[in-house]
Amino acid sequence: MDFYGKKTVWSFIDEQPRTLQSPSQLSLRPTPHQPLPDSDVPLSPARLSSASPFAPSSPESPWALSPLCASPSPSLLYHCIASLHRLDGGIYSIAISKGMVFTGSASRRVRVWRQPECLERGHLKTSSRNIGAILAFDNMLFTAHKDHKIRVWSVSLSERLTSKKLATLPRRSNLLPFMRTQPQHQQHKDTISCLAYYHAEGLLYSASWDKTVKTWRVADKRCIDSFQAHDDRINAIVVNQDDGFVFTGSSDGSIKIWRRMCGDISHALTMTLKFQHSPVNALALSTLRGTCFLYSGSSDGLVNFWEKESIFGRYHHGGFLQGHRFCVLCLTAIDKLIFSGSEDTTIRVWSREEGSSFHVCLAVIEGHRGPVKCLAACLEIEKVMIGFLVYSASMDRTVKVWRIKILAGSERATVEDTEDEDVQKSMMVDHEMSPVLSPSWIEKKLQGMH
Repeated sequence: MDFYGKKTVWSFIDEQPRTLQSPSQLSLRPTPHQPLPDSDVPLSPARLSSASPFAPSSPESPWALSPLCASPSPSLLYHCIASLHRLDGGIYSIAISKGMVFTGSASRRVRVWRQPECLERGHLKTSSRNIGAILAFDNMLFTAHKDHKIRVWSVSLSERLTSKKLATLPRRSNLLPFMRTQPQHQQHKDTISCLAYYHAEGLLYSASWDKTVKTWRVADKRCIDSFQAHDDRINAIVVNQDDGFVFTGSSDGSIKIWRRMCGDISHALTMTLKFQHSPVNALALSTLRGTCFLYSGSSDGLVNFWEKESIFGRYHHGGFLQGHRFCVLCLTAIDKLIFSGSEDTTIRVWSREEGSSFHVCLAVIEGHRGPVKCLAACLEIEKVMIGFLVYSASMDRTVKVWRIKILAGSERATVEDTEDEDVQKSMMVDHEMSPVLSPSWIEKKLQGMH
């Protein structure tokens, strides 16, 4: 893998995809923040793969079906069932809910697709470009835009797509123009980087590069709280649906835990987690049968994790997952699996052992030719085995759909018997350690971000 030397990840976006590799060591590299292009270009014309079992009824999207791949662990199989390419402008956000997939890009349109194979069903047209964050819950959709505002939608999909914009946050005043005075704290002053929704109380949280977190009560469309959470850009926010605690991750290298004061609308800081100095780019929570794990992806290529203790509710650092060569840009967790997307163009599938904090990397999924910017995953019910659908969006302007199958004991033996021994060995060999980037290079890169 000679590209990990002097080349950067950007230099081989146009090269051919690489073969599957096993978990490897890491190198340090800061997160790139590319300017968002102003474009509203439709997706590329259709090119239907003859091997695809999913024949789209509309020639709006190109498709490709990859071979069924076995991971280094014989308990997992995966393949790419669909691949969508956008001609111009990046894909910045992705969300799934109730059989629908939503994608946000540099344009003014939120594309809506049907699961699992991503047949396009329509779009929502907005008044502002660059949809950098999307969150979907039930039939509600929240989108964050270049104008630092949030749109709230009602969306449903049966035979056709029906949608209605419910609100724009902050909402405009109905007073006369000379009487319009909105509190200064109601609108973000910089890019809204992430959204989270607390289902039990209908509270929407928005976090921004302006270092603040805002709480919106969706029922009456009001901003009920605003506070500076970090000393640098906030890149990630999640909410624990069991207790309402809010977690924020920032470029200042810290993760902070917030709770809403009893009988009040304000939030108080309860704990700061800072295990490394690298910027925190992504957060994910995994709650299963009374356990709670917090995962963070950072620019040093590591996925750190903390376990919540059952008695006092404190979070203790349990270790880190090592394998990505460049910074981790996105995370999602479902059941005992954690999916991490990286600037090294790969997606890693990690599994947590039940009853312990031991993790193993089940697969390294390759197929994108640029940094993996965002991920979404859901369970796919099957008769014989457990399945998952993973949707990934990359800076190579593609969205890919991966079908992942977790095999039972009998199926594992079959895969082990049929797998070539030389292939198994080659998949398990670790690569040489990548060179660490020089501090002067990192300083130049960071200066270029501002």
